Amino acid sequence: MKFIHAADIHLDSPLSGLSAYQDAPTDLLRTATRDAFSNLVGEAIDEAVDFVIIAGDLYDGNWKDYNTGVFFSREMGRLHAASIPVFLIYGNHDAESEMTRKLSLPANVTAFASNRAHTLRLDHLKVALHGQSFKHAATTDNLAADYPPRVDGWLNIGVLHTALEGYAAHASYAPCSLAELLAKGYDYWALGHVHEHAVLHTEPWIVFPGNLQGRHIRETGARGAILVTADEDRIVSVERICTDVLRWHRLEVDVSAADDLATAVRCVSRKFSTLLETAQDGRPMAVRVVLNGRSTAHGDLFGNEAQLRAEILSLAASLAGDRAWIEKVRVETTPVFDAAAVRARADAIADLQSLLDLAPADPALLAALTEELRYLADITPHELSDALPQLKAIRNGEVGAIIESVVPGLIAYLIKAG
Repeated sequence: MKFIHAADIHLDSPLSGLSAYQDAPTDLLRTATRDAFSNLVGEAIDEAVDFVIIAGDLYDGNWKDYNTGVFFSREMGRLHAASIPVFLIYGNHDAESEMTRKLSLPANVTAFASNRAHTLRLDHLKVALHGQSFKHAATTDNLAADYPPRVDGWLNIGVLHTALEGYAAHASYAPCSLAELLAKGYDYWALGHVHEHAVLHTEPWIVFPGNLQGRHIRETGARGAILVTADEDRIVSVERICTDVLRWHRLEVDVSAADDLATAVRCVSRKFSTLLETAQDGRPMAVRVVLNGRSTAHGDLFGNEAQLRAEILSLAASLAGDRAWIEKVRVETTPVFDAAAVRARADAIADLQSLLDLAPADPALLAALTEELRYLADITPHELSDALPQLKAIRNGEVGAIIESVVPGLIAYLIKAG
């Protein structure tokens, strides 16, 4: 007997701030969650699984229109034709109270009720599925505590959307402890909500499959679902399957040894070539390049982000063609000389360093800069705030922090130019 465990599909999840990205593969990004879901359905059919479990967040909240539901029904039709049923729970993103538009579920799809935890019995397989959907998005009760007892002599699977414990990066919905799950005596816990793949326990298995498709740079690496093989009373194997159609990567490049922009780009070239060699599955890649290290190139990189990005775009095009998109280039290097060392120079640059040390706390300067910059911030679309966090700081009147971040680069630039 085989089944697939998936979660956090977020069909038609909006990609906010996409217009801030240059040369983005917008068509691929906009359909990525759908394409990944279609891949999941294809895997289920190819593997001839007995059923599919979706452990919450099938949707991403209220539908913009009915197309999301129609797409889901079409994919369920493929499974129905292959005689594969689907069992799902609603999580915080698709809680019953959140859905303003609903279509009747396809005939092969069963949703767990939200009023209480209950058991669905698959008699022909001797499988007992235990689960409960969210009634409200902000469900902070411990749902697992009231899950039914195991059915003796059957394979018992718990389906739960939960933050569990120790996942501070995720909202604390339906919290519970690992010990509570173990105490239920189930053979497998099919969890959802946490977007990173994690096997928390074996025998019994307690698993987060992660989401089907990475949607932004905070969701890097392979994404997919879990294929589980079992016999009448135990789990035989648990295997991860990848469904993503585009994979996000954060490429950290140490440019400590670089003297200028050109040598920094050569450092990127070496790391980028290694990335291409290790990622040979043919999937398109969205790559954020982050330059770091204490480097004499810091001054040369300061203010030259446009040229640096152009150089890296050209590099990526020559090495990967259309396979790689450079989502962003971040300069997080630090100068070789700190402020104390610069002040000890006893020259014009040292005098400038001393003046700039006072700038972040100068009320007249801050007021003037805020007035000048706020106009630019106010006419810039708010959707760009995620891509340009400085805009948010300007709108909040936090110009001092921007000055502090700029000063080291400016001083390093002047030293390099001198």
